[in-house]
Amino acid sequence: MIEQNFGRSLTLGVEEELMILDAETHAQKAASHELIPAVEVPRGAVKTELFQSVIELNTDVCDSPADAAEVLSSLRRSTTDAAQRLGYVIAAGGSHPFDTVSEQPIADNPHYRKFVDYAGRAARRQGVSGLHVHVGMPDADSCLRVLELVLPWLPLVLALSANSPWFERERTGLKSTRAEILGLLPRHGAPPHFGSWHEWEELVDTFVRSGVASGYTALHWDIRPHPTLGTLEIRVPDQPTSLITTTRFVDLLHALCRWALDETARKPLSRAIYEQNRWAASTYGPGAELIDPDDARAASVPDLYRELVGMIGHDPNLDPTVCEADRQLEFERPEEATADLVERSIA
Repeated sequence: MIEQNFGRSLTLGVEEELMILDAETHAQKAASHELIPAVEVPRGAVKTELFQSVIELNTDVCDSPADAAEVLSSLRRSTTDAAQRLGYVIAAGGSHPFDTVSEQPIADNPHYRKFVDYAGRAARRQGVSGLHVHVGMPDADSCLRVLELVLPWLPLVLALSANSPWFERERTGLKSTRAEILGLLPRHGAPPHFGSWHEWEELVDTFVRSGVASGYTALHWDIRPHPTLGTLEIRVPDQPTSLITTTRFVDLLHALCRWALDETARKPLSRAIYEQNRWAASTYGPGAELIDPDDARAASVPDLYRELVGMIGHDPNLDPTVCEADRQLEFERPEEATADLVERSIA
């Protein structure tokens, strides 16, 4: 049996993935081992990530989106200050516009080394950053029901959050290159539908016993139960650059889960439709045409956004016509886009 700590409905935990850059050149610096001990953290934590040039900011358990926004602001500010003292800067975005990912050193952590040994070149390509939002669930069954109700709307969230149009000096033609890079990993995209919590545990056990995964946190789905924390973890958004954009996505996902907790179960969304919508969202961002999860008609991202906020009864004031990738693409050179990321990442 997997440890469960459900019981705190609609609490929040947020993870941001930030890049460490040289203050002058804005190239990535393998300096997480220097930066993390230098950050003064009043609430939350700063942790290592797969690459030594990336750190993860974690809130503690928060009572509301406003509480989470306050903790995130403090974490970004403290991290920025510590980085500047060491001669570095931080940058938030879905990908670094010009560095070569495979040249970045892996963090000195047995878990990451094992992952790279198993996934090989696919792991070495994972120089992308995302926003992860944990929402507290009352119990395991509710967690799976909410997952199925939230899942159909995640391609819309991806389209709005797209923030990785550059990769290794190239305009990739995608608004979210990160979404496609994640597709190189096993167990990506949408999880299968589970008829019961027992089915979920059985699948996790199969992966673990076969040796292809160390536990359920090695399931790289866009959304997944996290029973040890007692949460539903939503992992689909690109990492926003602006802190206010991060807080608006946290607000949106919290409201969506709040709505879903009060809803009864529905027919699960076809994973084929999910993958089509995910592809369109990653390619075109807010310009995508998506399949409406309620009536299977084609719909624009702005129309679906209005439908969503009407359904959940809450508007976090995101602009559904643009994403942060659009701003990055205003620059001719990736170095200019990177400088803008640095400037806008300061809390």
